[in-house]
Amino acid sequence: MKSVVAAIIGIFISIGLGVGVYNTFISVDPAPTTELVEQKNAMALAQEREPKFPEINMADIPKDHEKLDEIIYGYNLVNETHVYAEDKVGANLSCTSCHAGAGLDTVASLVGVQADYPKYIARAGDIVTIEKRINGCMVRSMNGKPFEADSKELEAMVAYFDYISEDVEPGQKRPWAKSVDLKQVPTPNVQDGEQLFNKSCISCHAADGSGIGANTGPALWGETSFNDGAGLARMSKMAGFIQAYMPVGQEMTLTDQESSDLAAYILTQDRPEWGKHDTDWPKGDKPSDIMTKERREQAQNGTIDWAEVLVDYQ
Repeated sequence: MKSVVAAIIGIFISIGLGVGVYNTFISVDPAPTTELVEQKNAMALAQEREPKFPEINMADIPKDHEKLDEIIYGYNLVNETHVYAEDKVGANLSCTSCHAGAGLDTVASLVGVQADYPKYIARAGDIVTIEKRINGCMVRSMNGKPFEADSKELEAMVAYFDYISEDVEPGQKRPWAKSVDLKQVPTPNVQDGEQLFNKSCISCHAADGSGIGANTGPALWGETSFNDGAGLARMSKMAGFIQAYMPVGQEMTLTDQESSDLAAYILTQDRPEWGKHDTDWPKGDKPSDIMTKERREQAQNGTIDWAEVLVDYQ
């Protein structure tokens, strides 16, 4: 009898221990708190409110649009700047060289660009209109000449930007056009950058950096490329652009180090010189990473101080 009772007691003890172990390893999530529910609701609401990328098809422009001809001309100017504004462009480049599909793609998108202007630009030290911004690109990225204020070209480009910004309110955030600059840029190895360029980039940009076409593989250095006053002549911007958008079809696969190495290799090659570096950032805070002619020469003779170049980004 005692053995039976002992057995029964043993069974209850075993069951009790088993339940304890079970509860130790398998816990039931408590009911969500009011605070947690509110946080989840807020996140869901924010996602709903975040503006979606407005996909634009030029074929959808109403045929009776009052600025139809200007918009189409503006599109052509943006898409093939080197062709439609040949007398103003010094490089073998177009706006599409950086802003894919005349800015209609998600690569450095220009959709909704008018929502940003006018705006303060530190490099100019002033409030800049869209017209001034266009001409800034013309003299720097295109290594060319500005459009006259009343030119049909400038008016057409503004009309085009107005059209592709119709669904974006002034001041509205454009998450599809956020900065891709690297906030921290690793000290580059130019030789590693050269090897990576030869392995992954020459099919589109050619071994000598001259490219195969403004919209298919733009010139990255040399006389037909952008001058060193352009935004992409800065290490943080070039490295960030490379990482975000290159190679095509394999975006965001390069490490920060690889992106920095490639940027350094590209930006230490010869290119046209911007003659007004001394007037940029007139109110101070000039970034440290501008790859000027002096720095290119230092890199080529092995005396460049990358710590100095990247002091703002390390």
